[in-house]
Amino acid sequence: RLIDRRLSGGRPVLGICVGLQVMFDRGVEHGHESEGLAQWPGTVERLDAPVVPHMGWNEVRPPEGSVLFRGIEDERFYFVHSYGVREWEFDQSIEHMAPPGVTWSEHGTPFVAAVENGPLSATQFHPEKSSAAGIALLRNWLSTLPRTGRMAERIPAPGSGVPA
Repeated sequence: RLIDRRLSGGRPVLGICVGLQVMFDRGVEHGHESEGLAQWPGTVERLDAPVVPHMGWNEVRPPEGSVLFRGIEDERFYFVHSYGVREWEFDQSIEHMAPPGVTWSEHGTPFVAAVENGPLSATQFHPEKSSAAGIALLRNWLSTLPRTGRMAERIPAPGSGVPA
């Protein structure tokens, strides 16, 4: 309910690692099926890869116009996971709705590495473990947050030239 409430009010949410996985309809891990939060259709399942878990640095393929990956499209990010979403099943036939931006990566098979869907964004990888690229991604996400003015004197505006 907390996530639905934030999203219905247009308030931003960022999921990381399992925080991306729970946004899908369901997960099948260790032979057990669990219900997800159903923000996106799809199933989290074991990666079809020679080495699992997938632990390490990987390239990503962000969509054109990605906000999260602006300026860091060619960077590598740090993943730690055995399960992922291997098929994107979102119905993008609604003309008046911008389709979610899906970023892909590959470990044995392609899998969803990140999704940007209005106020809801999520990454399968760990930005906090991804060095300068991860910091840049988090800054890109923070730049999408509404500025209320409450902290204007303490936090410089993006593009002001003053370091944060």
